[in-house]
Amino acid sequence: MKSIVLLGAGSAVFTSGLLADLISEGGEWDIRLMDIDPSNLDVAFLLAKRMIESQGAPISLSRSLDRCEAIAGADVVVATIAVGGRRAWEQDVLIPRKYGIFQPVGDTIMPGGIFRALRMIPTMVEIAKDVRKIAPDAHFFNYSNPMAAICRGIRKAADVPVIGLCHGIPGTQRYLADFLGVDVVRCDFNWVGINHLTWIFEFRVDHTDAWPQVREKCEALEAEGKPYGGDEQNPFSWELFRIFGAFPAVLDRHVTEFFPQFFRSGDHYGKRLGVSRFGFEKTIQGGDEAFRRMADQAYKKSALDQTLFNRAEGEHEQLVDILSALDRKEATTFSVIVPNTGQVHNLPRDFVLECPARISAKGIHPLEIGTIPTGLSATVEKALYIIELTVEAALERDRKKLLQAIIMDGSMSSIQAAENLTDEMIEIHKDYLDGW
Repeated sequence: MKSIVLLGAGSAVFTSGLLADLISEGGEWDIRLMDIDPSNLDVAFLLAKRMIESQGAPISLSRSLDRCEAIAGADVVVATIAVGGRRAWEQDVLIPRKYGIFQPVGDTIMPGGIFRALRMIPTMVEIAKDVRKIAPDAHFFNYSNPMAAICRGIRKAADVPVIGLCHGIPGTQRYLADFLGVDVVRCDFNWVGINHLTWIFEFRVDHTDAWPQVREKCEALEAEGKPYGGDEQNPFSWELFRIFGAFPAVLDRHVTEFFPQFFRSGDHYGKRLGVSRFGFEKTIQGGDEAFRRMADQAYKKSALDQTLFNRAEGEHEQLVDILSALDRKEATTFSVIVPNTGQVHNLPRDFVLECPARISAKGIHPLEIGTIPTGLSATVEKALYIIELTVEAALERDRKKLLQAIIMDGSMSSIQAAENLTDEMIEIHKDYLDGW
């Protein structure tokens, strides 16, 4: 029986999704749930317990408020934490709006992502050090955002081989396959970038280059008076494909945040980012409502929703498959967030990239990509250096480097506005920013 620890288990939604995958997989597991919030941990534990009992699954379950107790001797450690939770996340998006900055997500880059990183990186570094000390042989996976900043911070400050996982690439691959009306199992892809701005630069169907067929369909849609690509929710991603010749994951909701110069005051093709397009308040409300439903089921105020056991597309979906692959001789390709150890020749070494890797009992090995087109490397490298400044600011508690990251991000209207926003955000998040 292998042991898996979920840090930040009180998110409940991720916990129930992963548990459903483990139940479906059918193996024996020792699952340890850990959270610093007792009430959230209760919800996650009681819901998980109810799910396990209803299926008669061979899974043992425990909970702890003590991180080291949970981690000790574990085979797998998974981080899904969010320092400050949804209430802090709200401030990451709502305060910058006062400065004319509209973020649909605010969890990766732009001021919201930068300040989220300040909260997250020190805690994640401490977690990594605990993993290295008391579970040195554990596979350590991170699902928390900002993904690139956290994984880079951990490797830079703690030298722990964390692997970042995100569902964005598999989701965008399905999106492209659906665009051509083909089953994704017939498709092959190649990709590289920074999480939430990862370029799919090769797309083949039945081993034949599919980009000419994609362009032909886009042009036909345009001739009918529709947007290039035909998707009114994601026109910017299709425009980038038209110009760069590669398709950006994960569509406009995330990709627009890497190009703030095109979306002053949030204008997105007649809609406003985070408001009438990809409404942020709806995202927060949806998270709160989902947790309340989980709580009702955990405390048996409502029947156990049997759809919880459906293997849904989501952020947990790769993990069980990866854990299975790590026990097999035959390698399988997955999308991971790992350092550039030379797989991409024209991007900085050691910076964290999202890229394909072959995974088997021999380990996790990024695939050789080589040199990517200059346009792609330019967009990714700029983001990587903004992340690097953010990481250094978080680790060193350096306000000047923080300002440099915010200025380089390009969303602020002036240096004075950047300074004012910085002061306001530090004050609002002071309970989570030790040393600031």
